[in-house]
Amino acid sequence: MTFTRLTELAHGGGCGCKLSPAVLRELLADRSASMPFSQLLVGTESSDDAAVWQVDDRTCVIATTDFFMPVVDDPYDFGRIAATNALSDVYAMGGKPIMALAILGMPLGKLDTGTVQKILKGGEAVCAEAGIPVAGGHSIDSAEPIYGLAAIGLCAPSEVRRNTGARAGDALILTKGIGIGVYSAAFRKEALPADAYEEMIASTTLLNRIGYELAKDDDVHGMTDVTGFGLLGHALEMARGSRVRIAIEQARVPLLAHTEALAQRGFVTGASRRNWESYGEGVTLPGDLPPWRRDVLTDPQTSGGLLIACAPARADEILRRILDAGYPRAGIVGSVAAGDAGVDVV
Repeated sequence: MTFTRLTELAHGGGCGCKLSPAVLRELLADRSASMPFSQLLVGTESSDDAAVWQVDDRTCVIATTDFFMPVVDDPYDFGRIAATNALSDVYAMGGKPIMALAILGMPLGKLDTGTVQKILKGGEAVCAEAGIPVAGGHSIDSAEPIYGLAAIGLCAPSEVRRNTGARAGDALILTKGIGIGVYSAAFRKEALPADAYEEMIASTTLLNRIGYELAKDDDVHGMTDVTGFGLLGHALEMARGSRVRIAIEQARVPLLAHTEALAQRGFVTGASRRNWESYGEGVTLPGDLPPWRRDVLTDPQTSGGLLIACAPARADEILRRILDAGYPRAGIVGSVAAGDAGVDVV
C-alpha cells in the first residue's frame, strides 16, 4: 500500500471538525434544562466539558467523550493528540481520569492495519502517562479516519469546577498558547516549519492534569478547556454560564511562536470564520483590531489549554504554580466583571 497522508483522508482535522456553536445550540434547543435526576450535577443544561454524577457525599463520576479526524499525518502523533484532548475534559471539570475506552473509525481499504495500530498505540501511550488503562472500546469501518476516547474520572463534589463558576472580580488565566488551528492550516499546505511542528506536538500532547490539582483550591472558581470554538467562544460560554462580563486583553494572550506570522500570511481555518459567524454578536472588538488577530482569537484549538477564573489576589501565585508544573506559555489573559453576559476584547 502506498503512503497516504492521514490529513488527506479527512475533510477537516482536530477540533476544527466540531459543529459550529450556532448549529450546536440549534440541535440542543429543545432539550430540557430541568434534569429529573438529583444526582446529575452537570448535564446538558450548560456548555460544560463533561457530565458529572454524584455517587455519594465523597465521590462524583465524570464522563465525557471526544473524537475527531487527523490534524497531523503521523499516526502515532495523531493518537497521542486525540487521547490528550479527550482526557482534557475530565481535568477541566476538576477530576482525575481512571479509565478510557477507545473510539475508532478507519477506512480500512485506504489504511493498512499497521497504521491503525500506531494510532491506537499513541492513544495508549498518553493514557499510560495519565496513569489509566484503555479498557476497551468500539471500532467501525468508516469513510474518514476517526479516533478518540470515552473517558471516566472521579473527584470530590466540592472539587467539581464548571465553566459557570466565574465571579465578578476574578482574573482569567490561560494555560497554553493559541495557534493550533493556524498551524494545522499551514501543515495541510506543507508550509509549517519543522520547529513549529514540534511545538504543536508538544502543546497538543501536554496533559491538562493541572486542572485536577487546581480544583482543590477554593480560590479557583471556574474552569473550561479551550478547544474547537476558540478562546473567544469558550470565554463567551463561561460568560453566559456565569452571567458575567469577560474582558480578554488581546496583547496578553499567549501565542505559539509562529502564529502571528502564519496568520498574517492567510493560514487560518474555515472553522475560525465559522466560529465568528456563530457567536460574534456576543463579542465586542476594538475598531482597530486587525483581521488576523480576530482569526487567532477564534482559532479552533485542538487539545488546547485551560481557561481558569480565580480570585484576583491569588492570580500571580496560581499562575506561578501552573508555570512550575510545566506549562511554559501560561499567562493572565483577562478579567471578569459584573454586567450583561458577553466578552469584550480590549
